[in-house]
Amino acid sequence: MTVQHEIKSQLAKLLATEDLIVEHKHVETASFNVHDRVLTLPCWEKASSLVYDMLVGHEVGHALFTPPEGWHDADVEVPGCPRSFLNVVEDIRIEKLIQRKYPGLVASFKRGYKKLDEEDFFGASKYPAISPQYVNLIDRINLKAKLRDLIQVQFSADEQPLVDEAFAVETWEDVLAVCAKL
Repeated sequence: MTVQHEIKSQLAKLLATEDLIVEHKHVETASFNVHDRVLTLPCWEKASSLVYDMLVGHEVGHALFTPPEGWHDADVEVPGCPRSFLNVVEDIRIEKLIQRKYPGLVASFKRGYKKLDEEDFFGASKYPAISPQYVNLIDRINLKAKLRDLIQVQFSADEQPLVDEAFAVETWEDVLAVCAKL
C-alpha cells in the first residue's frame, strides 16, 4: 500500500469513527458496503488528492447515514422506486449530512467535483444542453447535485418542485417519499 493510500484509509476511519475496512482496487468508482463495512476506493492513476478526499467524504457519508435498505445493492425492494432514483437522492442526502458534520469537507467536495467535471467524468459534454430534451430528470438532478454551479441544468416548471424536494431531503424516509413522486 502506498503512503497516499494509507493516508486516505486513515482519513476514512477517522471520519467514520470506526475501524472500517478500506480497500484500494482497480474499480470504476468508489463504493461502500453498508453490511460488511467495506469502503472501496479506486486506483486511478491521474486522480488528485482532492478527488480522493471527496470520494472518502462521500463514502463515509454512506457509512454514517445510509441504512442497510438504502445500500445500492440492497436486497430490499422499494415498490415504485427504481434503485437508481434511490441512489441519486440518497447521495444528495448523505453529501449534505457529511458536509454539515465536517464543514471542512465542503471545499473538498467542490474541488473534487470540479476536477471530475474538467475530466468529463459525468459525460455532460456529450449533450448540447442539460435539458429535458436531452437528459432524463433523474440524471439532471444527479448532475446538478454533483456539479452545482459548475453546470447549467434546465428543469421545467413542473419538474422544479420535485427537484426542490430532492435537494431538501434530510431523512431516509424523505428519500423514499421523493423517489415515489419522481
